[in-house]
Amino acid sequence: MLTCMDLRQLQNFVAVAAAGTVTGAANALGLAPASVSEQVRRLEHSLGVALFERTPRGMRLTDAGATLLTRARGLLDHADEVRRAVTGGRRRVRIGALEMLAAIRLPAVLRRLSARRPDLDVDVRPLTRQSLLAEVAGGTLDAALLLDLGERVGGLGFTPPADLDHLDVGEVRLWLVAAPGGAREPLLVSPSGCSIRLAADQVLGTRLPRRELTSIATAREWAKQGMGSALLPDFAVDPDLASGALVPLDPESGQAPELALRLVWLRGREPALRDVLYAMSA
Repeated sequence: MLTCMDLRQLQNFVAVAAAGTVTGAANALGLAPASVSEQVRRLEHSLGVALFERTPRGMRLTDAGATLLTRARGLLDHADEVRRAVTGGRRRVRIGALEMLAAIRLPAVLRRLSARRPDLDVDVRPLTRQSLLAEVAGGTLDAALLLDLGERVGGLGFTPPADLDHLDVGEVRLWLVAAPGGAREPLLVSPSGCSIRLAADQVLGTRLPRRELTSIATAREWAKQGMGSALLPDFAVDPDLASGALVPLDPESGQAPELALRLVWLRGREPALRDVLYAMSA
């Protein structure tokens, strides 16, 4: 089959399938949209089938395209394995994470991975959740670490791409806190779409008046100054709880449900990621 297509065409095809648009794929690959579009056209011509339906809303896989997609990902993984075997190169794993997780929680995960697999080189990219999911779906990231809730990807309230699998590698506890003697209202929240904001929407609903701030760090500082309450993750609030600068609003019920520290990847890529998934879940 590789006599009628090349790896570059497959990479462009996989990226378009993940992004749903040529422009989105071009952004993920760092290429011009015209170049990506041309590679997909060449692939379709060489195979003699249409891989996408072109619609006003983007590119939708045909049945033939859906059949090729899983196999294309496997071919790209195998090509990378062959390249490393021939060149003696080290295995490079690309992991993305929400910026707050990359700064605070990811180092411990990477230490565990390094201890178990010292032969791996790990690249880390801090990104927003939307970018993380798009790059995992497009193949520019092998896996992403994010916060979620429940048993399915997206249980926190966001819509994930299709064909993602996941493994929970830790947990993040949330605390509803305020300064001792400080105001309980309004609820100080991070911007819409932030994982902790989504958690606040699910846990607390709309029963409290809100003030939207720029970040979790800002919400914590305002809460410490008595400007309201905040729902905060353990890694942001534990020192303040220990010092007494912040207290749970109710010692019995101040602890909200735990969020999952969740690693996500494309279903079907387990063979290429098996060692990494094992090390990160140990």
